[in-house]
Parts: sequence; C-alpha cells; structure tokens
Amino acid sequence: MAKAFEKQLKDYRLTTAEILYWMPDHEHVLQTFIWQDLDIAPRYPVLTRFLGFWNRNLDGKLHRVRIASAGLIQPAEFRFADAMYQVH
Repeated sequence: MAKAFEKQLKDYRLTTAEILYWMPDHEHVLQTFIWQDLDIAPRYPVLTRFLGFWNRNLDGKLHRVRIASAGLIQPAEFRFADAMYQVH
C-alpha cells in the first residue's frame, strides 16, 4: 500500500484502458479487456509495456485502446459558504 502511495506522489495516476481486440478463434468477433494500474500520463510507460507483452505473447490482435486516467491525490477544493448562521 505504501508503495502505491509513493507512486501517486510521483505523479502516477490511476489509468484505465479499454482494450478492444479480435478473438483469435473467431476472426470477425471483437472482445473487450479492461486493464487498470497506476501509470504516468501522457506517455503511459506501464501500459506501453503491457501492450508490448500482449503483441509478443497473445494471439488476439489489437483493434483499439481507449485510455482514461485520473489523479488520485489532488489539491483540496475550497468553496465559500453562501451564508453564516449563529445559534445561541
């Protein structure tokens, strides 16, 4: 757990990739795989390594990869109150 927190302090973000690939046994059928890990935007080195592994070792050819990422540690958000009430 502490290792993940340290990564987040180094600007790693929770990254989710929707990987659409062609099924090896049924060439005209697309299948979805969801991958999620901490990674650094916009280069995504962890995802790039995973996709390289996929191309070298798995039979399903990649069709499309859609990426979303969000920083888990962010500055606090402050909002001013609309009114202030005092109760005795």
